[in-house]
Amino acid sequence: MTEDFTEEEKRGFYKAIYSRRDVRSHFTSRPIEDGILSKILNAAHHAPSVGFSQPWNFILIKDQDTKKKIKESFEEEKNRSSQLVEEPKKSKYLSFKLEGILESPVNLCVTYDPTKFGPFVIGRSSIPEAGLYSVCCAIQNLWLSARTEGVGLGWVSILSNDTLKETLDLPEHVIPVAYLCLGYVDEFAEKPDLETKGWLPRLELKDVVYFEKWNDKENKNWEKIQNMIKDNLDYA
Repeated sequence: MTEDFTEEEKRGFYKAIYSRRDVRSHFTSRPIEDGILSKILNAAHHAPSVGFSQPWNFILIKDQDTKKKIKESFEEEKNRSSQLVEEPKKSKYLSFKLEGILESPVNLCVTYDPTKFGPFVIGRSSIPEAGLYSVCCAIQNLWLSARTEGVGLGWVSILSNDTLKETLDLPEHVIPVAYLCLGYVDEFAEKPDLETKGWLPRLELKDVVYFEKWNDKENKNWEKIQNMIKDNLDYA
């Protein structure tokens, strides 16, 4: 564990990051092998967590009736949220393929249990949300592991948490954080779907990095990296 990464290993790591996609379509009927699925879950389980609390659980779903209930919730929430945007964006939004609930072989709900290991968790007393952040770290591990194994993953956030809790029999205190669709795909897109379709642009790195204080982009103590960032080193 103390050995440095080789150049080949580093390239593989960055390849997983830059080629990761939120997959909504192109799922195939090929099942995910149990060995691969267990590796992906184990990668998620080795994420960092506040106070080593490991506050996540993973609910694996194949049952078609369950998937159909979740898909119904998606349709309801998509239609409801479309009322928040005016034409022509409304029609464009409604035309997007934003989930693969029925098409993907495996659905996965990742949850947050704030009661694990009791009420006191080191590091969570000042920032209670740190527990949720930990679950998000697990999801990112899972996502990158899936991409490394050639498995597509899509995060469906247009859902009712109340429906998830009822359909999956979640205890009252357990919070569903992510509903994911997993499966092998025909292809991984070159760019994110919403970028390709012109919904939103990718921001340049120079637009999101500040130095020492909010909105300070010209701090002389950081001049070298400022110039590198302005060169827009983008490996995607």
